[in-house]
Amino acid sequence: MVNKVTWQRAGRVTEPGRYMFRYGWLTITAEDLAVWQQFPDASFTLVNLPSPPDAPEEFHLGAFEIPAHPSGPPIDEH
Repeated sequence: MVNKVTWQRAGRVTEPGRYMFRYGWLTITAEDLAVWQQFPDASFTLVNLPSPPDAPEEFHLGAFEIPAHPSGPPIDEH
């Protein structure tokens, strides 16, 4: 099962960093944020990083996809 994370699900964070997420810690980079700033409806694959058995799980964002019909104002193609 592949989990996807949207900017909304990540709390619309505005700074790179390590954030508490549903299942553990989620690290978000400046590059991840740049994608969300340009494509707010993009969703990233949630990647589980190896962690010690008793430690909270660690995640980062992997590949992203952009919806074919993003929500928001229409783009003027003139």
